[in-house]
Amino acid sequence: MKNHLITICVFLSTYVQSQQLIPLNEKAYSDSLKKVANSKVDNNAKANSYFLLSNFYRNTDSLLSKNYLEKGKALSPKTSLNTAKYHYYEGWHFLESNKEKAAVSFQKAIKEFSKIKSQEADFYIASSWYNYGVTQKNKEGYPFLVKILVEKSIPQIEQYKDHKTLGQFYSQLAIILTYNAEFAKAYEYNTKAIKILEKNAPHSAELFFAYLNTASNFCYQAKGDEAKKYLDKAEKLIQPYPDSNSNTSFYYGKTLYFITKQKNEEALPMIEKGLVYAKRSRQNLLTQMFYMNKYDILRKQNKLNEAKNVLENILSEKTLIIDANNRKIFYNQLSSLNEQMGNLKEALVWEKKYSKLNDSLNSENVKLELNTLETKFRTAEKQKEIANLNTEKAQKELELNKKNQYLWVLVFASLFLLILIISIYFYTKKLAKEKEINHSQKLKEIAQQEELKITKAILEGEEKERERVGKDLHDGLGGMLAGVKINFSAWASQNLEPENKQNFNDILHQLDHSVTELRNISRNLMPESLLKLGLETALKDLCEFYSRKDLHIDFQPIDINSKLPLAVQINIFRIVQEILANAVKHSEAENILLQCSQSNDVFLVTIEDDGKGFSQDSSPTKSMGLHNLKTRVDYLKGKMEINSDHEGTAINIELNTNAISYNQHRHCR
Repeated sequence: MKNHLITICVFLSTYVQSQQLIPLNEKAYSDSLKKVANSKVDNNAKANSYFLLSNFYRNTDSLLSKNYLEKGKALSPKTSLNTAKYHYYEGWHFLESNKEKAAVSFQKAIKEFSKIKSQEADFYIASSWYNYGVTQKNKEGYPFLVKILVEKSIPQIEQYKDHKTLGQFYSQLAIILTYNAEFAKAYEYNTKAIKILEKNAPHSAELFFAYLNTASNFCYQAKGDEAKKYLDKAEKLIQPYPDSNSNTSFYYGKTLYFITKQKNEEALPMIEKGLVYAKRSRQNLLTQMFYMNKYDILRKQNKLNEAKNVLENILSEKTLIIDANNRKIFYNQLSSLNEQMGNLKEALVWEKKYSKLNDSLNSENVKLELNTLETKFRTAEKQKEIANLNTEKAQKELELNKKNQYLWVLVFASLFLLILIISIYFYTKKLAKEKEINHSQKLKEIAQQEELKITKAILEGEEKERERVGKDLHDGLGGMLAGVKINFSAWASQNLEPENKQNFNDILHQLDHSVTELRNISRNLMPESLLKLGLETALKDLCEFYSRKDLHIDFQPIDINSKLPLAVQINIFRIVQEILANAVKHSEAENILLQCSQSNDVFLVTIEDDGKGFSQDSSPTKSMGLHNLKTRVDYLKGKMEINSDHEGTAINIELNTNAISYNQHRHCR
């Protein structure tokens, strides 16, 4: 038990500060956020992703964390909610490095979130208050943090009874009670937390830490067998994620368990494994906690010099001794260790430091204040129960009054019948009007269906004619020109004088160029790569075809389904072909970006160039090019947005890949 009293004081500062709401599967979590940040979604969604990425990297890469934070701020529209979120995540960013800045940011977040009436805002307010309490812990002590929890954070979200955030706050309150050796009360709040989290967040990081907190509580009571039950549950949650930084806390829990069971030799490998994770993720507090346990084991093994070196290294690193209670324990340990080693003079120095610090702390008053706050919290909950009972009583009285009021209803029965007759009259009149509106709507739908039929027939006829002409040119005229070239070459080798061969070769070169141009025309009419290899390859070939020495086209395909219906692929190809042709012909651009992506039934096309731009009203292609483009976009039930100025043009198109089958279904009906 004495061993655990050595580490119990540092236990709280570690878990209160470093427990994060980051999922156990950290890589999948960060990858999903980066994917959203890099996708074509609205700025609100991107900003949220950047804020969460800032929080994700705040311990491991502060510069990257700051970069993501500022990106989120720049992208988010200027609203109270987005301003509040920025201050909230700014507080997280500074939580470990600059607690004063973090405190200011969390107070700003609370002020902004308080202007908003929503469930999301309530959760942010509760979390902001708690984090503010963490920033003041070293200055105000743990009673202040408990006061924040029971008077601010928990009441703010108790109305959402089974939410996982409430479970996490119960777990945090249990940690503080464990720190003050209130093990029974701590177990009660841990049990509340686990009940909520197992029901509503069974695979969450919050439940993982609640299991570890409960196991630690039992370890500090020297109840190793009880602790192992919860460690095993935590292990099942973390086992699928060997790269997760949360493994640091798991191995710390295993270390405590083996020390509780007096299996020091088995504890040492857990310490080494935990140190690997702790150092990799820069969890300095847990790193020093592992070293603290290592010191205790070395001292038990009578390796006093090694134990002293470990303890002095912890003291020089300073992470753990920020808290005055922790510092007092280290002074006491160094005093007793030096005495055991026979260094009485040095032992006296540490003993004086211990006594001086101990006199300035009144741990009994702190414990009493914590118990008083916790009692007030329980009393407030009882008062809520009484208020609920009073509300139920008032409700029953109200129902009784309603029964009496029913008697008065009979007096107005005749008046009600009259009103009913009038209502029926106006309702009938309304129905007649709605029938007329529905009839007009049906006529409009029939007209739209006929227009779709005509569009389908025009587009299909156009494609069939393109295919026929393309084949005729390629197989007929192309073959004939190739034959002419072969015959010319054969004739020249036998009949032409050497001095005339240069002129003849120029003619053959012109003939080659003509054949090449003919094949290009044939391919544009109906590209073979589209029919044989699919849309993605055809678009890539199209970009290569239009590329020049002074024009770079960057094609970026994302998740294009190779099994799209051929009619859809052809229409998408024609849309891109039309836009690229116009850009190459009129924009005078040096760079063109073509991005095509697909998500389920939605196909997105984005084309951007750095050319001279154009006015849509005065565009030379408006009469035919843009009209044809709009016809194909409408046929695929899509939307098109064009933005153009002197710095270039950007065209965004959203298409429905099921539009053709949908239109055919409507025609059948």
